Amino acid sequence: MSTQIAATKGNLIRLKRALKLSQSGYELMDRKRNILISEMMKQADQVRLVRDQISEAYKLAYYLLEQANLYTGQLGSVLDEIPVEDSIQMTYRSVMGVEVPHVIWQKPEEVKIPYGLESTNSRIDEAYLQFQKVKELTMVLAEVDSSVYRLADAISKTQKRANALKNIVIPRYESQIREISDQLEEKEREEFSRMKVIKASKNEAQA
Repeated sequence: MSTQIAATKGNLIRLKRALKLSQSGYELMDRKRNILISEMMKQADQVRLVRDQISEAYKLAYYLLEQANLYTGQLGSVLDEIPVEDSIQMTYRSVMGVEVPHVIWQKPEEVKIPYGLESTNSRIDEAYLQFQKVKELTMVLAEVDSSVYRLADAISKTQKRANALKNIVIPRYESQIREISDQLEEKEREEFSRMKVIKASKNEAQA
């Protein structure tokens, strides 16, 4: 035998149970991998979409900011009046045991201008509102991009485990079961032959 396992019925039963468990484990791993891939593809599609949107949003935002600065030249004082965003929270949801991020942010029904209007103009307002859109898209991108990374990592690990079960563990158990089964059958044949010889000897002795 390739491994030192005694050829007993007890070991054969144990190996068959281990094989069944490994096969069930492989099926679960394969199912998990497929679900994770499906979820990752959805998130990846969203990443591509949001990246395109955020690229355009940034271009427009910086253009408006540049225009506002050209017309007013006093953005520094305006920026000092804009509060730091501290209402964003991060939680996690589980996808087949994989923790993926979920950004929580209560979007206001109406965006309020946080600075005084006396020394500003509509161009600054337009730039500010556009950067609010950029902020929203950035939060969405951070969520889906991180989710894709975590899911891809989990898929890789799941695939490795599934491959190990399929290509190493399960074939090893199958091989051990065949070898022990063959040895037990050989022992049974030898025992049967021995009993036939004993029976024949008894019959000759009684004749």
